Amino acid sequence: MKTPNRPPSFLDEYFKLEKLNKYKDPLLVLNSRIDWESFRTAIEKVYQKTDPDKGGRPSYDKVMMFKILILQKLYELSDDAAEYQIFDRWSFMRFLGLTMNDKVPDAKTIWLYRETLTKAGVIEELNVQLTKTLGKMGLTVSSGKIIDATIMEAPKQRNTREENKQIKSGETPEDWSEEKKKLEEPSKKHE
Repeated sequence: MKTPNRPPSFLDEYFKLEKLNKYKDPLLVLNSRIDWESFRTAIEKVYQKTDPDKGGRPSYDKVMMFKILILQKLYELSDDAAEYQIFDRWSFMRFLGLTMNDKVPDAKTIWLYRETLTKAGVIEELNVQLTKTLGKMGLTVSSGKIIDATIMEAPKQRNTREENKQIKSGETPEDWSEEKKKLEEPSKKHE
């Protein structure tokens, strides 16, 4: 039996997002711990200020567009898939600061944004800045297909100074042979 439809309420979006909070959305972790505005200076130096009196469609916020590139990397999305997923997924919209009524950048806009940053050589700078920011917070990002991307605390390995010296000289510390976890190759840890 079909559930009867009810007229939409102005609080529907709020309640939907609150329910999503219970699922521990990993994108909320990123938004709560990263100062996205710290990326604006590097991004804006690529774009010339245009005269709003000349007309044309207003551009999308440049930091929000950068966050779309993050979503693409996290979830291995093409430009077309990113457009669709942003339009379709509440968690993506919230991560980007969009509401149901906001326009979603199309695939061509996403492609042009990435190309502009890449040609200007800024994309590498932004990736380095993001990696350092995540590292300072002890976070690592595990990308994957749309169904399994996760954000988790980075494991901390504590080596003694003597162990660090031995590692730098190409030796394996003696007590490590007993602790196989330290010797496992990274690729084998995640199989």
